Amino acid sequence: MKPGKGKGIYNVIAIGGGTAGLITTSAIAGLGGRAALIERNKMGGDCLNFGCVPSKGLISSARAIENIRHSERWGLEKQEPVFDFNKVFERMRARRAIIELNDSVQRYEGLGVDVFQGEAKFISPREVEVNGQILRASKIVITAGSRAGVPPIEGIDQVPYYTNETLFDQLNEKPASMIVVGGGPIGVELGQAINRLGVKVQIVEVFPQILIREDPEVSQFIRERLLNEGLEVHTGVLPKRVIQENGGIRMDLVPFEEKDNPSARTQIIKAEALLVAAGRIPNVETLNLEAARVNFNKQGIIVNRNLQTSQSHIYAAGDIVGPYQFTHMADHHARTVVGNIVKGLLPLPLPKSRVDYSVVPWATFTSPEVARVGLNETEAISEKIAFDKYTQPMAEVDRAILESSDEGFIKVLTAKGTDKILGVTIVAEHAGDLLHEFVLAMKHGIGLGKIAKTIHAYPTFAEAARKLGDSYNRTKLTPRAKSIFTWLFQRQINR
Repeated sequence: MKPGKGKGIYNVIAIGGGTAGLITTSAIAGLGGRAALIERNKMGGDCLNFGCVPSKGLISSARAIENIRHSERWGLEKQEPVFDFNKVFERMRARRAIIELNDSVQRYEGLGVDVFQGEAKFISPREVEVNGQILRASKIVITAGSRAGVPPIEGIDQVPYYTNETLFDQLNEKPASMIVVGGGPIGVELGQAINRLGVKVQIVEVFPQILIREDPEVSQFIRERLLNEGLEVHTGVLPKRVIQENGGIRMDLVPFEEKDNPSARTQIIKAEALLVAAGRIPNVETLNLEAARVNFNKQGIIVNRNLQTSQSHIYAAGDIVGPYQFTHMADHHARTVVGNIVKGLLPLPLPKSRVDYSVVPWATFTSPEVARVGLNETEAISEKIAFDKYTQPMAEVDRAILESSDEGFIKVLTAKGTDKILGVTIVAEHAGDLLHEFVLAMKHGIGLGKIAKTIHAYPTFAEAARKLGDSYNRTKLTPRAKSIFTWLFQRQINR
């Protein structure tokens, strides 16, 4: 007879109800195992509640507003959009609520997962305490995620500020202006969206460019787009001090290279509200990992390529592991963990599944979007990897022209002298969707030449991929090959 909830031994306990924890426990329960899931906050984790889902809902409305603002691009009368700031946020929350149902306690209990809502901490390598109750398991998976990091700016603890964990549910009145600390994907996405909602936005970034992981030309492209939309972008500066002044926020900036100089020149910026989007911190502090004898550092829990910790029966997955803090990576981690747990049930030893970081896509949902997989040009040069480069302007893609979405480009790097794809960067509307043809090609060793031989529907944005394949094929037509064909064609006529 099956033990009651919390009794006996579970096959798997997952600590954290985000993507990795949800996938792990539902898979184990679906296979007939006994699974428990512990979540201290909201089911669905960061992505559903404070990240991907609400941000993309907000970005969707902001894009519609911006299109109305520039309606003449589509042959319509130029007009100013009429909207209510709070209703835009209500719409985002309503869209999120629909998706929330998929991650609810009721749904997962219905799938056979025992869900416990409370703070989890280890009391031994095989025991976890939650709400005073001790749960035991054969395998434990730590999927506790990460949280917004707050940089050590003087006075930051004395002023009101938002992070992605508070913005979507607590920003209930439109501020006239906002400072966004952080020029990474979160800061740039939200900065552009909020600016489109009529809030004057300034982005502050310590690195010399926004989107530091992208090629300089990509960063500059997005920066110019932001500037054209009225944002201010401050790069290479360090927020030194922040104070409340006249009911708003005042921030003192110094050049990053002069951060240790007490006489450094100071730039003062002001706004009504402050959003901190300056990185993530793994949630390791409250887990009592010492009791489990699980090794960790400031980057998160240390795992091997099988996602096992220093205790072979304890796995970790998702943001708490890194190095890629993406929902789709948490998904991949969870599938890897489940595969290894299932293989451990079998009588014959099988090779363990290894997490695969060879082809990792990501997208930044600005307008236009930025999407990438594999090497970019900066990395290839730094690593001294020989490559050929093929660039396709979106201004030469018919569908992009027809949609008035012809800004941007696709850049593909191939191994020198071959069509093997090393990396792809896309700056374009729908870049996140366009990327996946190249992701699939890289994963399965399909080169640009074969992409060119694949029929693509016309007119679509995806035709850009075929055009890049054609660009590669044209490189094979050397002057000597062309002269031979010229002779053959001439010979045909002269017969």
